[in-house]
Amino acid sequence: MSGVTHVSSPPETTGRGTVTMRALSLLGAFDERHRRLTLTEMAARASLPVPTAHRLVGDLVAWGALTRDPEGRYVVGRRLWDLGLLSPVQRGLRDVASPYLHDLYGTTRATVHLAVRDRGHALYLDRLAGHSSVPAVSSVGARLPLHATGVGKVLLAHAPEQVRVEVMASLQRLTAYTITQPARLRAQLDQVERNGYAVTYEEMTLGACSVAVPVRRRGEVVAAIGIVLPRLEATIQRHVAALEVTARGIGRGLDG
Repeated sequence: MSGVTHVSSPPETTGRGTVTMRALSLLGAFDERHRRLTLTEMAARASLPVPTAHRLVGDLVAWGALTRDPEGRYVVGRRLWDLGLLSPVQRGLRDVASPYLHDLYGTTRATVHLAVRDRGHALYLDRLAGHSSVPAVSSVGARLPLHATGVGKVLLAHAPEQVRVEVMASLQRLTAYTITQPARLRAQLDQVERNGYAVTYEEMTLGACSVAVPVRRRGEVVAAIGIVLPRLEATIQRHVAALEVTARGIGRGLDG
């Protein structure tokens, strides 16, 4: 025994919190309403001095966690999305769902979505663009409001009560048809649970309607799949049937 005591070095800090936590707080400055931020805005939202933020942002840009748009503002980098796809849950779900989603697209020729709930939003894991000229704001990696999208309503209907309460506390109006009355939305969610599917009529984007159903793994709702069309009135049941076949196939793949 040499008698020498080895002492671990403390984590590097920069005055308040570790460097790692400060870098993460800069990434946490982004959300659904703050997708593009200046350095000053990022620093303010992360409660950091601008010089400190500048140094850390440089490292995040070099690594690919952040990038700059043509106007010089910062946006979340692709590398974070690629890293997120390594999550066993998301990667496994996308891999299992992919062939079924392509079959659904082949049947409907409509835009097809696969989404999971990410706190108070629907996170889009996959999207197949349809032939119909339907305006859509969805994209892979997008996080859209639960209350205004078909997949979002399915996920919200099966979310814990606390999530429902938080979402209903701030219902943003996106079009003239967005449901912003908590009581009316809650009644719709109850209907989604009874009927097994959700519909929207131009609630996220004018000219776009949607219908969606849950995907279950061992009985638990883990995702939602939906399609977007210019109109639904005469075709809801036919599309629900196609979606349910797809959802059951994905569910069997997940259970297996």
